[in-house]
Formats: sequence, C-alpha cells, structure tokens
Amino acid sequence: MTTDSRIAAPHLAAFVGRTFAAAGVPEADAKILAELMVEADLRGSDTHGVIRLPLYVRRIRAGGVNSKPNIRVVSDRPSAALIDGDNGMGHLVMRRAAQLAVEKAQKTGIGWVGARMSNHAGPAALYATMPLQHDMIGLYFAVGSNNHLPPWGGSETLLGTNPMAVAVPAHDEPPVVLDMAPTVAAYGKVRLKAQRGEPMPVGWMIDRDGKPLTDAKRADEGYLLPIGDYKGYGLSLIIGILAGALNGAALGRDVVDFVKETAKPTNTGHAVAAIAVEAFMPPAAFKRAVDAVVRDIRNSRRLPDVERIFLPGEQSHAKFLERRANGVPMPKPLRESLDALARELNVAPLE
Repeated sequence: MTTDSRIAAPHLAAFVGRTFAAAGVPEADAKILAELMVEADLRGSDTHGVIRLPLYVRRIRAGGVNSKPNIRVVSDRPSAALIDGDNGMGHLVMRRAAQLAVEKAQKTGIGWVGARMSNHAGPAALYATMPLQHDMIGLYFAVGSNNHLPPWGGSETLLGTNPMAVAVPAHDEPPVVLDMAPTVAAYGKVRLKAQRGEPMPVGWMIDRDGKPLTDAKRADEGYLLPIGDYKGYGLSLIIGILAGALNGAALGRDVVDFVKETAKPTNTGHAVAAIAVEAFMPPAAFKRAVDAVVRDIRNSRRLPDVERIFLPGEQSHAKFLERRANGVPMPKPLRESLDALARELNVAPLE
C-alpha cells in the first residue's frame, strides 16, 4: 500500500465503528464516534482523526476511558449548563454539549455549555461548526490532553496546546472557521512528523537549553513554542481557565498525559457556545454581509508571489469536498497501525 492510497469515507467509518464495538463501546456510540473521527480526516485534520484510533482503543482497554458512560447535565440554567461526561469518549460528551448549547440558543439567543470528566475529542472545529446548520455562530475551547507549553519565561510545562475554534455561517461562501492552538504547532503535528520520520521546521519547538529542536522523536526533550511569544502563553492560560477551571476539570499540574498514562482518567474540560444570529439581525442579511467581507479579503491586493489569499477554514472546506469524492489519504504507517489494531481485536481490516 503506497503512501498516497485512498480509503472511501464510508469504508473507513465502518472500520472505525466495528473497532470501537470490539473494544466494548455500544454500537450506537461506536457509530457516532466513527462518523466524527472520519469527519475530522475529511476536513484535513489528519493529526486528530483516525490516526488516534489505536490510542483511544488502548485507553478504553486499559480502563482509562469509560466505554459506557452516563453523560448527564449536573447544572442547568436557561443559557448555560455543565455536563459531566462520566469519563466517556470526548466526542460523545461534546456532541451532546453542542446539541444542548444549540437548544439553549434557540430559546434565549445564546447557549454556553461546559464539560468535565471528558476526554480528547478530536479537532476543535468539529464542535464549533455544529451550530452552523442552525444559523448560529459556534465557539469551542478545550484543555489540551497533555502539557507541552511552559509559561512565558519558564521551563516547567504547566499548560497545553489548549485549542479554540470559532465558526461563522456565510450565505454562498464556505463558513469562516478558525481552528487553532495557541502554540506554533499542535502536538499532534509533532507526533505525525515522528510517525513519518520527518523533521520539524525550526520554530516549532526548543530544547531545554532554548535551542531549536527539529527531531520529532526527541520531542519529549523540549517545549512547544507559543504563537506571538507571551501572547500565545496568555491565550493558552485563558482558554484553560474557561474550559478547565470553570468546569471543575483538570488544568496545570492536574492535567494527565493521555498518551503515557492510558489507565488514568484525564478529567478533560471543554466548553462550547452557540450564538443565534437572529437575536441580532436576520440570518440571511448577516450571512450575505459575511460573504461580502470574505470576497473583499479574498480579492484584495496581494503581495508579490502570492497566488491567493485564503480565509480561515477555506482550505479545510476544499479538502472536505475533495476527500469526500476521492477518499481519505492513508499513508503507509497509518495503514499498518490500523491493520495491527484489526488483528489485535480480531475484526475485519480496512477494505
């Protein structure tokens, strides 16, 4: 199997679903997990999609994740709620949180739902985009599933690549979707470089002496760098407070490395918000205004040698359309890890 092979999304989802089922996840939940994980790959989030399947299964089998959680609302107000995920898969917890945020926004104009006792949930954009189909703006925040970022000027990793995403609906244009970590690179990209045997660009990480670190296999020996220096550090801290401390979830020294400590619950915290556009103006008028801004930016004067100006989320949207039509790329190392997982669980491998 070559590195440029493709797997049709339905075949990939079927494999992910039967793998989770074999690991003890109820069939209905396994199907939801499969759909969300494959959607991540379709969007181009190769570091947060199916590549995580072996780790997720390993955590479930080690007891670090509850395969049959009782996801419940523990605090409820007209515009806000807190969900306890009962240590279930983060995708299941945050799907429910996003649905509840939309329900609240339909009634009051805004819904903010926090979550505790959750787990890694894939890319932030998965949940920020859920309100879009309801003519709403979506926001998402999370505490990273391990700490790789020291405070600015420090040498102790007390913060993570705490992600955030904002999704804004448009009329004829693709939605504007900002999905980012407060570090120059998300740690998942570091792992992907290590898996593929590729060097990291200078500027992603430094070693403990403050020198550039480019060997992804030595990532544990260094630190991720924040975007905008102290500004990225501050952004990571604020996201962590909103998604972690506000929900009674882990933050700072309490964060559990979900890769190294597979048998230990992480108490991952998230927050998702939905803002109803109709609370401010007619949705159609707003979406046409977004279209106009998008076109102004795309068609604005470019610097020399710049072929096109992109909007946040535009390239992910293009990847989604292309991969839905032609299949999800399946590099050889990923295919080998999935084949090994299929043998381990005695399930039918990828078609």
